[in-house]
Amino acid sequence: MRAFAQDAAPPGRAALAVLIVFVLLATSGWTASQRHARPPDPRKAALAAWLHGSVGSRKLPRTDSAPTAIARFFSAIGSRQSVRLADRHPLVVGNLDGAPVRLRYRANRTAISRALADARERVRDPRLTVQGRHEAGRRAHRYASLLQGGRQVLAFDPAGRGRAAEVFGDLSTARRVSVVVPGSDTDLDTFESTRRRYSAPSGMAGSLYREARRLEPGAKVAVIAWADYTTPLGVGVDAATGALAAGGAVRLERLLGALPGRSPVSLFCHSYGSVVCGVAAPRLDGRVTDIAVSGSPGMRVDNAAQLRTGARVWAARDRDDWIGNVPHLEFAGLGHGGDPVSPAFGARVVGSERARGHSGYFAPGTGSLENFARIALGRYGTVECTAGNDRTAGGAGARVRS
Repeated sequence: MRAFAQDAAPPGRAALAVLIVFVLLATSGWTASQRHARPPDPRKAALAAWLHGSVGSRKLPRTDSAPTAIARFFSAIGSRQSVRLADRHPLVVGNLDGAPVRLRYRANRTAISRALADARERVRDPRLTVQGRHEAGRRAHRYASLLQGGRQVLAFDPAGRGRAAEVFGDLSTARRVSVVVPGSDTDLDTFESTRRRYSAPSGMAGSLYREARRLEPGAKVAVIAWADYTTPLGVGVDAATGALAAGGAVRLERLLGALPGRSPVSLFCHSYGSVVCGVAAPRLDGRVTDIAVSGSPGMRVDNAAQLRTGARVWAARDRDDWIGNVPHLEFAGLGHGGDPVSPAFGARVVGSERARGHSGYFAPGTGSLENFARIALGRYGTVECTAGNDRTAGGAGARVRS
């Protein structure tokens, strides 16, 4: 056992870490048993059809092609043929990094409309269990919501637990772009929430976008709610290891490589999302200027320097966030490294006044949201940091809150 970013782990904390390991091992089996069967993966058929498709004599590109190659393909075939492809293969084009963003929005509206029709049929299917019909109804509600008000859905995959990404603002003309990377238990069902609006990815990103516009009316900013990776379910082994974070990091890198223009990008990584950002950090595009974590269990390193990134590293934790009570230790491969808000880690620790709980950092009126918006705007000199954390992690200075 070794401690991260601390001189030595007190015996009590070490014992607690061992206890947490056994709890995680025990509860992970329970979490897995609660998963209910979903309908077959609709993307498999869509990908097979794409693989054998063509535009005239031009073969369609592989879906794992570099975003730059995908962009060249769509530029070569022109807008009319691109629209036809989007209408014919919406589940592929809507998730194709490198395809024009507005084409992806169009494709995903088509894919969501079809998924909504399928879900409504399942609700009426007498062969399903009560639980199955309930889940179908919940999905139908989510799909209907995603179709309202001209929402800009950048990614949509209804298979299994489902994944999605949504854009606030004009991504094509934005001078600064932010990406919100959420944590555990995030999927299509939890992408947005009515009762806990600002704890869900869509609510977080929308709140950040509105706060940035409040601080700087007319600012050309865009914010992406990025729930397009497989997250851990519950408090289990997946949440305590970096396996899912590694897969998420690859997907995050592709997203960043496909963003239009060269505007600076800020990452806002919550909870397990900060693990994803930590794994991705050494390979991130140079346009990523800031990585801000909140409610973080760690970033898979001992300190910020080990992230090997030129981006500024920021961290926030409010007083009632339970994550602060989790020992930052590694035992038998479990644990995520140093505590990002500890002085030894070397991040800029920003104020989070009025934030409550583990998921309250993006709620309107909180110090954390206002500071995140200042980071998103590049207004570093106005970010309020806690005393003693104003000059770490490189870059411009920030205001110090006593």
